[in-house]
Amino acid sequence: MTEAILLVGGQGTRLRPLTINTPKPMLPVAGVPFTVHQITRARDAGVTRIVLGTSYKAEVFREFIDASDLGIEVVIATESEPLGTGGAIRFAAEHLTGGADDSVLVFNGDVLSGLDIRGLVDHHERTRSDVTIYLTPVEDPRAFGLVPTDQHGRVTAFLEKPTTPEEIVTNNINAGCYVFRRSVIDRIPAGRVVSVERETFPGLLAEGALVSGVVDAGYWLDLGNPLSFVQGSRDLVLGHAPSPAVPQHGDFLALAGAQIAETANVHGGSVIGRDARVAEGAVVNGSVVFDGASVGAGARVRNSIVGLGAVVGEDVELDGAVIGDGAVIGARNELREGVRVWPGVHMAECSVRFSSDG
Repeated sequence: MTEAILLVGGQGTRLRPLTINTPKPMLPVAGVPFTVHQITRARDAGVTRIVLGTSYKAEVFREFIDASDLGIEVVIATESEPLGTGGAIRFAAEHLTGGADDSVLVFNGDVLSGLDIRGLVDHHERTRSDVTIYLTPVEDPRAFGLVPTDQHGRVTAFLEKPTTPEEIVTNNINAGCYVFRRSVIDRIPAGRVVSVERETFPGLLAEGALVSGVVDAGYWLDLGNPLSFVQGSRDLVLGHAPSPAVPQHGDFLALAGAQIAETANVHGGSVIGRDARVAEGAVVNGSVVFDGASVGAGARVRNSIVGLGAVVGEDVELDGAVIGDGAVIGARNELREGVRVWPGVHMAECSVRFSSDG
C-alpha cells in the first residue's frame, strides 16, 4: 500500500459557525489543521501518495497544500457537486496510480483515532479481503449503525441504528477507515451520489465478497460537533491521542506570537493561537482560542472555542460556547453550553446570562 484517499468534502454543518469561513478538516486542532494530523499519520504508516477528496471550499485546501511540505505527495480532487461517501471515493480514485489488486487506504476527514493503520492494511492483505473495515466498540451504540462479524472477523451485516435493546447485537460500529482492493473501488458507479455505508458495502455482502472487520478498542473520536472538537484538540495536546504533528505534549499549547499575561491561568490542554492574547487574571481551561483572538482580563473560558480574531471582553464567562470569527463579546456576558455566536456579531456589555435553551 502506497496510496490513500482522504474524504474532506463535507460542509461541517454541525460545527457552524466555525465552518462558515473554513471547511471542517481545515479548522485548527492542537495548532494545525485537522487534515494534517490524518495526513501525517497515513504518511508514517507507509502511504507515499494521498488524494484529498474535496468539495466545500476546496480552494482552502489547495492554498494550504501548495504552501506546505508534509513529506508526502498530496493530490487534490474536487467534486463539482457532492457525491456521497461512495461517489467521492470513486471520483478520487481517478487520481490513483496503482493496479487493480493494490490496496487503497480510505478514511473519513473528521475522525481522530489511535488505529494501527499498518496493522489494518496487513490484515487486509493477509486475508485477501475485498474490503477491510476498521470497527470500534462504543458504550452506547444506539446513535450508530452496527457492524456484526462472525468468529473469523467476516462482516455479516450492516444494521441501521438500533431502536430497541433486542436490536443491539453488537457494540462495534463503523469507525470511518477502510482498506479497499482497487478493483472494488472501480466498480462503484461513477458520476452519481453513492453511499458506501448503505449501498456499496451491503451490495458487496449480497455478492458474497469478503468484507472483513478489524476491531480496535483504542482511542476514537468523531470531531463533528463543537464539544468533541474541543475534546479532540485537548486530547492531542495532553497526549491522550496520537499524532506526529504534535511534537510535544503539555498542559497547554501556545503558538507563535501568542501573549499570555503572567497572572493568567491557561491549562487543561488549551490551545492559544498565533498572535492571540490572554489578559491578566483570565482563565482558559480546556479550550481553543484561534489565531488573533483575545480574551479579556478576568474572563473565564472553559470547554469553548473562540474564533479567528474574536474578542472576549473583561469578566466574560464562556462554558461550552462557540464564538465565531471576528465576533465581539462585551464585558460581563455569560454564555453557557450550546450557545453559538455567529461571525462578526457584536454583543454589548451586559450582565444577562445566555444559554442554548434561552
